[in-house]
Amino acid sequence: MPTQSSPFTKRRWLSWPVIRALLIFFSVFGPATITAMADNDAGGVATYSVAGATLGYPILFSLLIITVLLGVTQEMGMRLTLVTRRGLADLIRERFGVRVSIIIFGALLIANLGTLTVEFSAFKTTSVMLNLPVYPFILIVVVLLLLVMIRGNYKLTQGIMLISSLFYVAYIISAVKAHPDWSMAVSNIFYPHGVNFTPSYLRSYLLIGMGVLGTTITPWGQFFISSFAYDKKIEAGKIIYSQMETYVGAFLTDFFSFFMIVATAATLFVHKIPLTSGAEAAIAIEPFAGQLASILFAGGILIAGFMGLVAVSLSTAYAFAEFFGLQGSLDSNYKQSKSFYLLIFIQFFVALVIALLPGINLFSIAIVSQTINAIALPLVFYYLISLTNNKHLMGEYVNNGFQKWFTIAGSVAIFIASVATLAAIFFKV
Repeated sequence: MPTQSSPFTKRRWLSWPVIRALLIFFSVFGPATITAMADNDAGGVATYSVAGATLGYPILFSLLIITVLLGVTQEMGMRLTLVTRRGLADLIRERFGVRVSIIIFGALLIANLGTLTVEFSAFKTTSVMLNLPVYPFILIVVVLLLLVMIRGNYKLTQGIMLISSLFYVAYIISAVKAHPDWSMAVSNIFYPHGVNFTPSYLRSYLLIGMGVLGTTITPWGQFFISSFAYDKKIEAGKIIYSQMETYVGAFLTDFFSFFMIVATAATLFVHKIPLTSGAEAAIAIEPFAGQLASILFAGGILIAGFMGLVAVSLSTAYAFAEFFGLQGSLDSNYKQSKSFYLLIFIQFFVALVIALLPGINLFSIAIVSQTINAIALPLVFYYLISLTNNKHLMGEYVNNGFQKWFTIAGSVAIFIASVATLAAIFFKV
């Protein structure tokens, strides 16, 4: 006669598949979340702050579409790498030639140097706000970053990045202390309303909206997620868990972006206070949200700048190694990947020098770099879609209909918006 299992035994065995799934998920967790969170770098915080202060709650409508597009495209990049065991840049060089590789890498390098310059500028400005010695503080940050990346390994870098991501909670507190109109904020996610949509407002919406797109979905992000996942050496059999993480990461990045925009919309837009940077936002919201909110906002910019410095510089180095067939990995030493680490150092040096030059308009650099990102995106998407649509290359993991046509539609829309943005900038349309 069979013995009856106790409720405890049943619960234990019933829960094991769930526990096993969670353990596998957290074993692959990292690349997609870090990539998405690093999109909220110091330049991103500046862009979201300006968007909220200039346009108010209606700009939140763009976040819904951008979040879906971010999740879908990053999932494609992750899937491509885990199936082929190759990075995106490596496959572009092999399938489309060196000339294409040089063009894409050139655009990536210029845009990334602009982004890194903004990150260093954020460190300079916010360290003053927080009463930290500017030059010693920046020097310490750069030395520590180089030591972590050159003397450390992949696991250490990933751990530091994930811990840093936790500090984005500061933006939630800042937004709550700003006492926003939550019903207006949430409803604007689904349809834009609550302002007078004049031609001037719509022009600003287009220009700043392209900046929001360019800072959230970036060419460097597409290359970084592919290379970072490859460097983690995730097994192909765990692909479904990595796919899940890409959507978690996409949600998290725009979840925090939502609160950045709300904090400035509820204070600066409502009181018609103009803004040109994220650091200004940290100062300007203090009279309305309090000193704690201001300090947390400034502290968040420092963490965002740190995330951006690591991810953006690594994306350039990874892409360079793959585009030109060189060795490049955080788990290799300096002698094995000399050009990889040397390029990281050169980027830091050039960006830091530019950021410290007197009279440099860093806001213009941010807008230009983000515009280059937005304009280059359709080209990067073209190659990403072509590769993930290739049944011979992807097998059963080829794109489904939604992934294919949604990203094609998104690429076309981005291209049209990019052309319109350039026309608005140069012809004052």
